[in-house]
Amino acid sequence: MTGARAATSTLVVGLGSRDRGDDAVGPEVAARVGELLGNNGGPRVLEHEDPAALLEAWAGADLAVVVDAVRTGGEPGAVVVLEAGQGTEPLTQEPWAGPARGGTHAFGLAAAIELARALDRLPRRLVVVGVEAACWETGTGLSEPVAAACPRAVAAVLEAVRAGGDR
Repeated sequence: MTGARAATSTLVVGLGSRDRGDDAVGPEVAARVGELLGNNGGPRVLEHEDPAALLEAWAGADLAVVVDAVRTGGEPGAVVVLEAGQGTEPLTQEPWAGPARGGTHAFGLAAAIELARALDRLPRRLVVVGVEAACWETGTGLSEPVAAACPRAVAAVLEAVRAGGDR
């Protein structure tokens, strides 16, 4: 894959709300990635609050990297990286279901991925970078362990981008 092809077909999305505690980790990591990669033909970097918007956002992308807060009961700040694109097993709903979010966010990342899979609208390669969250309160910032995990999450995103469409 050429550099130009990788640049035009790669998307990084920070999923979450900046006003809901650790739910802001997706947008925060995406912003940091955007600053590091700049705006010189690199991947598109977006922030979205609504997982359903991903179906349109990643249309035509060979690689999409989505960063989101996760709730598995693990240690806050733990970073997990999963392959979820074409040819992979379905993503487990519970950690990605958006249980702490209100409104349309009850439709979580896993549901968006599986709907895209059913509609044959998944990117060829989809990498999900999850950060175990501790706090979901409105009006609060990132908790200390999640803030400390941001550099690891950024590194995971950059590694996926560098690998491009290759698994």
